[in-house]
Amino acid sequence: MITKYIILFGYFFILFLIGYFASKRIKNTKDYYVGGKKLGYWVVAFSARATGESAWLLLGLTGLGAMVGVSAFWVVLGEVIGVAVSWFFMAEKFKQLSDKYNSITIPDYLVSRFKSTSHTLRIVAATALSLFVIIYVSAQIDATGTAFESFLGWNYFTGAIVGFLIVLTYIFSGGFVAVAWSDLFQGLIMLIGLVLLPIVAYFSISSEVSISQELTKLDPSFLNIWGEGGLNMINFFTILGFLGIGLGFMGSPQLFVRFMSIKDTSEIKKGRWVAIVFTILTDSCAVLIGILGRYLLTSIDADPETILGNGAQNVLPLLVERIMPLTLIGIYIAAVLSAIMSTIDSLLVVASSAISRDFYQQIFKPDKTEKELAKISRIITLVLAVLALIIAMIVAISIPERTIFWFVIFGWSGIAATFCPTIILSLFWSKFNEKGAIASMITGFLSVPLFKFGFTSIDSIGIYFEKLDVLVPSFFLAIIVGVIVSVVFNRQKPKSEVNIRDID
Repeated sequence: MITKYIILFGYFFILFLIGYFASKRIKNTKDYYVGGKKLGYWVVAFSARATGESAWLLLGLTGLGAMVGVSAFWVVLGEVIGVAVSWFFMAEKFKQLSDKYNSITIPDYLVSRFKSTSHTLRIVAATALSLFVIIYVSAQIDATGTAFESFLGWNYFTGAIVGFLIVLTYIFSGGFVAVAWSDLFQGLIMLIGLVLLPIVAYFSISSEVSISQELTKLDPSFLNIWGEGGLNMINFFTILGFLGIGLGFMGSPQLFVRFMSIKDTSEIKKGRWVAIVFTILTDSCAVLIGILGRYLLTSIDADPETILGNGAQNVLPLLVERIMPLTLIGIYIAAVLSAIMSTIDSLLVVASSAISRDFYQQIFKPDKTEKELAKISRIITLVLAVLALIIAMIVAISIPERTIFWFVIFGWSGIAATFCPTIILSLFWSKFNEKGAIASMITGFLSVPLFKFGFTSIDSIGIYFEKLDVLVPSFFLAIIVGVIVSVVFNRQKPKSEVNIRDID
């Protein structure tokens, strides 16, 4: 146990050092929010991927692999497609436009893109981002408590609060620079830990054992890519839901702010390959950890959730305890915490920038100095974090059967459905206008709870929406509404007033 704490202490000490040295580079809000737009491709690629994965990867996706087997690889495919589209087709255009407009937040970019003359767009964007960030961060705090509980035997609530305090410390000191550099460090830990574990697990199994045959005995559908029962309508919607998770990489603010922070478009061309390889390795290995963990930790007659926890989300810590030497267990605790904290810090910085700059400064106090705004940003960060902590505690008490996978996905889907359709249309459709953007964001924002709690309860079709989950229908509905509203309002304007993009 002492070894675990020594390794954890070293991990947290490095994070604090990153925060300290990053604070020396913070001269203004541009530095605090986007690192002065001077970051290199390694930092940006690792930061984007570490932020995009979160506890969902190490605890949620490993658990899904343990529960459903190889059909979890549909999630991997969806993520790889989403990451590839964002880096290959969206990143350069977004970087060019955000630099042209001198944007340092996503609402900044949208207001400039549509030449907005009112505050409506800023208010909608900042409000939606803040609300879903609180939900998303609360899911990560929940995962922090689970991680400390699983690995160290701590009380869940103690673990959640400790992780919460650690993240706040280095965000307060270094802002986005601290976030980006800590994400690089944390992403490396995640990558090494995820790639190493399935290799060790595989070689811990006797060569005389047929793993595929044993897995089939545990669950006859475990190695069926279509899931239990083969390709049927229920499984088709399930697969669409798995693939649809990748849509969230095509415009989510906490990811696209990284494209703002990179030095130039040439760095994007290099970073895209780092991001894609990282995604393939980490996501595939997460599923393999779940599959091998199911074989090594459960038996034919046992209920996997009884042994591995709700949604099998404890499969990674249990497998680590089973096959890894004591000195490496601390590394895996750090890897799980890295996935969690790299997302919490990024989300809090993005949300605090939306409120302090896009809401408070731009609407109410345009005369605030850089120093005053930086101070307000830190206060807002603290308030958002405390609200997220409270929600995490309430959910933990009231919904003990929750799983990290779907708790995180709800927050992820809310942010993605609100912003991704708008970002996509703003980059690729010159006739997309402010009214369409506002309508699209509101539609995506409202559709997530509507599909989650409304459509799933409808007899005969509810099961299909439950399997599909919320992101896919919310995403495409938001695009449709954005297009329709833009077309309608463009027809009502003289041709000279229609928004025309000046950059291809």
